[in-house]
Amino acid sequence: MKLKFKIQQYQTDAVESTVDIFNGQPNQGLLEYKMDQGRVYVIDNGKRIEQKGIGFSGHDTGYKNGEIVLSEDELLKNIHQIQTQNNIHLSNEVIKRLGACQLDIEMETGTGKTYVYVKTMFELNKRYGWTKFIVVVPSIAIREGVKKSFDITQDHFMELYGKKARYFVYNSDNLNQIDTYSQSADISVMIINTQAFNTSMKEGAKNKYARIIYDKRDEFGSRRPIDVIAANRPIIILDEPQKMGGAATQTALARFNPLFTLNYSATHRETHNPVYVLDALDAYNQKLVKKIEVVGFELRNLKGTESYIYFDSVVLSKNEPPMVRLEIDVQSKSGNIKRAYKNVGEGDDLFYLSEKWSSIVAIC
Repeated sequence: MKLKFKIQQYQTDAVESTVDIFNGQPNQGLLEYKMDQGRVYVIDNGKRIEQKGIGFSGHDTGYKNGEIVLSEDELLKNIHQIQTQNNIHLSNEVIKRLGACQLDIEMETGTGKTYVYVKTMFELNKRYGWTKFIVVVPSIAIREGVKKSFDITQDHFMELYGKKARYFVYNSDNLNQIDTYSQSADISVMIINTQAFNTSMKEGAKNKYARIIYDKRDEFGSRRPIDVIAANRPIIILDEPQKMGGAATQTALARFNPLFTLNYSATHRETHNPVYVLDALDAYNQKLVKKIEVVGFELRNLKGTESYIYFDSVVLSKNEPPMVRLEIDVQSKSGNIKRAYKNVGEGDDLFYLSEKWSSIVAIC
């Protein structure tokens, strides 16, 4: 059975809002570079001797993403234009901790964000010539779901763009896929979960599989996989970035040397440069999701609008009623405000849970 995909306007809007951020960027086509061929060694009389003139892979030509030629001011101007168009609060600056910019695309669960970012890859390639992408996900389950999305949309995007994306799941037991990724002139996508690279680099840390990407491997021409990947200047797509906000993960992501980063989620925990928002209310009003009932909050006075609240999870117990785990601002004895997790049940008052800082009251 062949699946048919209907092009939705809100998905097109999300794609265009992202791609238009780079208006003014020339299409530089394929940019060639000379790959690190690595070194091949043999053991002779107990000594490790390099074999000269032996390339590790078939050829040494790689293709990487062209650099962004737009200045930071030009990028910010484009970001402001899209934010104004989409009724989003204007960013004060370009956030560039992971590449030239970090763009947030907020889409409610069930509205097709995976489809949107795959289509965004094709549009970025069509308009600017970029070909190298990495999709980073927080779990193996989501990774497999993303791969399945690529599987079932191949023919659809072939019909739209006349080409297919080459994609693979990173596997530390098959590092030669990274050479194929680097040498391909097609749209190339590596799908990787954070457990494959998010590791402590301390000696003796129990993370041998994650450390492979940072180690020189004999079977990989005595090269570090991360260096071969980083040479491509990939565009990074974070699926559920709120689950990857830790310092160790962010440091690890920077090692990929991203051109820029796109963040896709229904619940962004940290704001970067938002360019598109399709929240729960928008999704419901457009009849994109079914109606649901949610617990409400009541603002007692303006002080409550200064407070922070984040829904983390539902806490279930055999002997107790259901509760929710919230992160809220809490006032310490010294008067300082810090964030802490609290389990909240029916009738609990956040004013007291926050040590009389927040004036938001739960009205379960």
